Amino acid sequence: MATLFLIILSAFLVSLISFIGIFTLSLNEKILKKLLFYFVALAVGGLMGDAFLHLLPEATEEFGNGNAFVFALAGFFLFLMVEKIIHWRHCHESDCKVHTFVYMNLIGDAIHNFIDGIIIAVSFAISFKIGVASTIAIILHEIPQEVGDFGVLMHGGFGRKKALLFNFLTAITSVLGGIFGFYLLFLVEPLSKYLLAFAAGGFLYIAATDLIPEIQKENNIKKSSLNYAVIFLGIIAMYLLKFLEV
Repeated sequence: MATLFLIILSAFLVSLISFIGIFTLSLNEKILKKLLFYFVALAVGGLMGDAFLHLLPEATEEFGNGNAFVFALAGFFLFLMVEKIIHWRHCHESDCKVHTFVYMNLIGDAIHNFIDGIIIAVSFAISFKIGVASTIAIILHEIPQEVGDFGVLMHGGFGRKKALLFNFLTAITSVLGGIFGFYLLFLVEPLSKYLLAFAAGGFLYIAATDLIPEIQKENNIKKSSLNYAVIFLGIIAMYLLKFLEV
């Protein structure tokens, strides 16, 4: 049950990131944008580093052949389809009400966080080291995302307290996902290698399609170089976790 405790604790820590929005209210908009840009770059390094240095190597070892990459590719396209379904929640009609968009956004975020919880469960089921690496990668990704989600809720007419509460309620689904993932693997243990490869593909999808395009919008050479350095820093952090012995 120690593994289940670690899963719940890690998923809960991830859900606490939802409160980060409150700290952004006192920041200058220019400073906030700059900080978020660096967090996005760090998330790219964290997600790609975790996928290539932890998840894929472990999945390949579990499979014993190249099938891990097939399921990683399947995970990439699964995340593509999930994101497409979630994006259908957006209103494109001129008379669409803002509050409708806000509640659909909350549903989409709840699904996303539930999946994060499953990934955490799968990672800790393999090893403590991979569990820590995946949790850190998810946290790095969640920081800029939760700031954006908080902004959407405020724009949709939610007060500060209500926005924080609802943002946290959608984030806490990561704990439910973690518990679900743990018992799913308990019942069907061979699923771990498939879910591990799927998670790697999902992380690569998020980094390649959601985050890197944001970084590429920067045209200033000096700022771009700094962003790439931050990405490299995230990768180095994931590499150093390979030497974590527990």
